[in-house]
Amino acid sequence: MMRNLLIIRWIIFCLIISGCSAKLNKKGPYGNLYEYSDALPRWSSPENPNGQKGKGAMENHGAKGRASSPIPKGTSLSLLDIQGQGIIGRIWITINDRSPGMLRGLKLEMFWDNEAKPAVSAPLGDFFGMGLGRMTAFHNVFFADPEGKSFNCLIPMPFKTGARIVVTNESEQDLGSMFFDVDYQLTQRWDRDNLYFHAYWHRDTATILAKDFELLPNVQGRGRFLGSNVGINSHPRYKELWWGEGEVKMYLDGDADFPTLAGTGTEDYIGTGWGQGKFFTDYTGCLIADGKLRQWGFYRFHVPDPIYFSTGCRVTIQQMGGGPPKEVEELQKAGVPLIIATTSEGWDNFFRSDDVSATAYFYLDKPSDGLPGLQSVAMRAYNLK
Repeated sequence: MMRNLLIIRWIIFCLIISGCSAKLNKKGPYGNLYEYSDALPRWSSPENPNGQKGKGAMENHGAKGRASSPIPKGTSLSLLDIQGQGIIGRIWITINDRSPGMLRGLKLEMFWDNEAKPAVSAPLGDFFGMGLGRMTAFHNVFFADPEGKSFNCLIPMPFKTGARIVVTNESEQDLGSMFFDVDYQLTQRWDRDNLYFHAYWHRDTATILAKDFELLPNVQGRGRFLGSNVGINSHPRYKELWWGEGEVKMYLDGDADFPTLAGTGTEDYIGTGWGQGKFFTDYTGCLIADGKLRQWGFYRFHVPDPIYFSTGCRVTIQQMGGGPPKEVEELQKAGVPLIIATTSEGWDNFFRSDDVSATAYFYLDKPSDGLPGLQSVAMRAYNLK
């Protein structure tokens, strides 16, 4: 009797574990690869804007009649403008002019459910995972640039009643060619737990001493902070001293003076230590580590360590560096702006002022977020290297 009871309990336990595993093994928003779905696949591209059924490659009798579209300066190009319910699964773009001015001059906007205000508003280059108007080959869980010549995004973006993606050329030059694919699926069911994708970009060319830079200003609602990519132009007045002692802080659900989540340093936050060289992994990386130009670009995505919030979220990074006390003292004597924060044997941490920019990625339970609009192209393109 006892043996049979144990066997029954073991079977029940295995069924529970099997059910949990099935749920955990779902691959992204589309389920397992072997499961059929009634979602309708669509590609929006120059060969079939908006991905209309049975209307792809109609120009030039199907012989590559329109593979790209130009964007003259001061004009916009619609990559997608549809009504209905669905989810975007992939965006790919390449352009013929990948200069710093163009990467910062092209404004990317995404609108959900016919909202007037974009949920995504960022310079094209920065949005696709790398800042500072530069490009390099890399890949991670959300973004990829296989050879330093293209832009790929794999972040799922659900929409309930409509989706619109627009690129506006605010640079001083015409863009001759933009090739693109926006791959999406039209769906029949809307999960009440679905969240809308958002992205926010901001730059401060001279951060204020002892004031943290906001990676993500306070947003209200229920959602998930996905992560950010950050660009640093280290000011030459600090010479070769280390800029990255600042801690990342996350203020969640009513946190006021002090955050719930606090890191221990910039390089620590992206999983490395004792400085920051060039590397990339699925969730963390440093794509630019240019000591000559004093530029660094790094990212972290909170996939294995999700950051959920129920009423609000604000994310900051301290503007703090460090160096040997004698070298820090020399800067003070020269009148370089800094404030000593902590002192230990052989090392001083101090607040400093640098040129910082960042793209924050997050989900929210509404299609608009109330954040400030994208800064002017003059601010975005200032002092590009």
